[in-house]
Amino acid sequence: MTTTTLAVLVPLLPFLGAVAGLLLGRTLPGFVRPLAVLPTLAAAALAVVVAARQDGGRTITASTELTPTGSVPIDLALHIDGFAALVAVLVGVVASCVQIYSTAYLRDDSRYPSYAALVSLFTSAMLLVVYSGDLMVLLVGWEIMGICSYFLVGHYWETPEARAASLKAFLVTKLGDVPFLIGLFALAADAGTFRISGILGAVAADAIDHPTLVALLLLAGVAGKSAQFPLHTWLPDAMAGPTPVSALIHAATMVAAGVYFVARLLPVFAASAAAMTVLAVMAAITMVGSALAALAQDDIKRVLAYSTIGQLGYMSGALAVGDRGAAVFHLLSHGAFKALLFLAAGVIIHAAGTNSLAAMSRMSGLAKRVPDAYWTMTVALLALAAIPPFAGFFSKEAVLVAAEHTALGDSAVAPTGAGWTVLVAGLLTAVLTAAYAMRLWLLAFRGRGGEAPDHGREPVAMTTVLWVLTVPSLAFGLTFDRLPGWFDGQALTPTVTTAVLGTGVALVGGLVTYGTWRHTTGVAVRPPLGAVAAHPDAEPAVSEAEAIAAHTPAYGSIAAAPDPSDPARLLLGPLHRHAAAGFHVDAVYSALFVRPVRAAAQLVRFLDREVVDTYVSGSGTGTRLLGTAVRRAQTGNVQTYLGALLAGSVVLAVAAVIMSNVNAGS
Repeated sequence: MTTTTLAVLVPLLPFLGAVAGLLLGRTLPGFVRPLAVLPTLAAAALAVVVAARQDGGRTITASTELTPTGSVPIDLALHIDGFAALVAVLVGVVASCVQIYSTAYLRDDSRYPSYAALVSLFTSAMLLVVYSGDLMVLLVGWEIMGICSYFLVGHYWETPEARAASLKAFLVTKLGDVPFLIGLFALAADAGTFRISGILGAVAADAIDHPTLVALLLLAGVAGKSAQFPLHTWLPDAMAGPTPVSALIHAATMVAAGVYFVARLLPVFAASAAAMTVLAVMAAITMVGSALAALAQDDIKRVLAYSTIGQLGYMSGALAVGDRGAAVFHLLSHGAFKALLFLAAGVIIHAAGTNSLAAMSRMSGLAKRVPDAYWTMTVALLALAAIPPFAGFFSKEAVLVAAEHTALGDSAVAPTGAGWTVLVAGLLTAVLTAAYAMRLWLLAFRGRGGEAPDHGREPVAMTTVLWVLTVPSLAFGLTFDRLPGWFDGQALTPTVTTAVLGTGVALVGGLVTYGTWRHTTGVAVRPPLGAVAAHPDAEPAVSEAEAIAAHTPAYGSIAAAPDPSDPARLLLGPLHRHAAAGFHVDAVYSALFVRPVRAAAQLVRFLDREVVDTYVSGSGTGTRLLGTAVRRAQTGNVQTYLGALLAGSVVLAVAAVIMSNVNAGS
């Protein structure tokens, strides 16, 4: 079988599995799990075969005209280079792990058939984006992911948080997709084609008339899809969906699509120094702001959500300094350990039996309760904090090395200012990343909260997936010397300067957080839930259920009761309240957009009711009154009719005489 045929089957198999799951899920429930797992596993295996055949060599291309347009043609095209081949493997592996994990995590969910089908469709859409050689076909996968995220984030639609989160995710990403679509049309109009190879050729020939405008329009869509400032606010709220969906969105689909798109079309953005500067500033704000917000969150999934935003900022920063190899290297590494982090968090939530116990300040005894999650999550957090020799160290170092080279003027692609911006923000974010990773580990596994009810040993399908993802989280970074062939020959070797700086600041962040935690736990320790207070003036003990209801915030809430043992409160000081609220970006949006739109809607409603409806009601009233008057004239009395006729005749005769006299006088 040819490589092209295998590549076509990679996105096609999950799509067919999704269709079959939607059609047969209710009538043949025994086939739901095989239809969810087997096509995705087969797609992952074929993606590995395609990557092995591509082997970082010549780009695999194939195309056929999809439909005649009369102007710019749209082709069903493949464009598989080293980047695409490896990203497709990541998508296939993570999606397979999520599907296997979900068979246990959602085993009692009545809507599992539709959930599994939507995950397969989500996977197929992302694979279409990765392999597509035509921007219009890529846009199809791009938009399918958007609608899949809407349904999957809102899976628990009975809860208002899930409904609001799904709607917010859809609207915010669509806000970026509108200029993105305009940018695609403008790019195709300048290049004369939607084919990626043709567009890259037009850029090389300097045939793009408005590179800055096109790049900025495209960046709006990337910011929405990849949750970059200022369109990042939907991602933390999207944690209201099932945890396996969070793993899929954060590790291999949706948010990775924007970064991958810029990497695929980097010459388009590099043609404009202004666009590269904007991308660098956007990445820097995203990195630092999201890391501060992650340090202040209490819900474990929201910590990981803000962490994803920050790591995507690293990828955008690498692209801003013109190194797509470093960006995609970090995308692959991050995909492995972030999927592991979310799925391990799902094991913790599953062990507690409720999402409401995702508040880290209320956790206790989890290291012994869920040892698989404890050890695998420890590995993933070390990778996130970029501690050598874990995967995150090598991929983050590649980003810092690229920024250093640009800052020193060694790059002909990006301005020097962009390099300094990314380098400084990257080092500062490294400190904060290690701090919130250490805080998460301490509060989740060494916390002083109350123990939740023990629901027994976790299912094998869930724990096995954790250990599978631990392997790349630990060892993938060690392949950095074998990857340049896949990444246009770009070296990914760490340098002494950035390695020492990056590791040093990470150790400082982690150790300071640990020392602060030891200090705060020595000052005040929260008694276990339901424990009898030792102080004679303390409140009487309450039941576990009452304590959970009183102290555990609603899902996604940032208004958790103050925890004196939380090191973040001491580390951030007065900034903690603002960081916990995401620096009030949603409040700014509410003031600038939501309230004016609602006010305009109220005005339109008033005009419609008081003006338009008044005219409509008035015309009806006038017609009704005229009808009443005419009806009263119809008495049925012949004498009345003859009298009226005679009177009318007299009036007409008098009028005729008057008119004749007037005419005679003139």
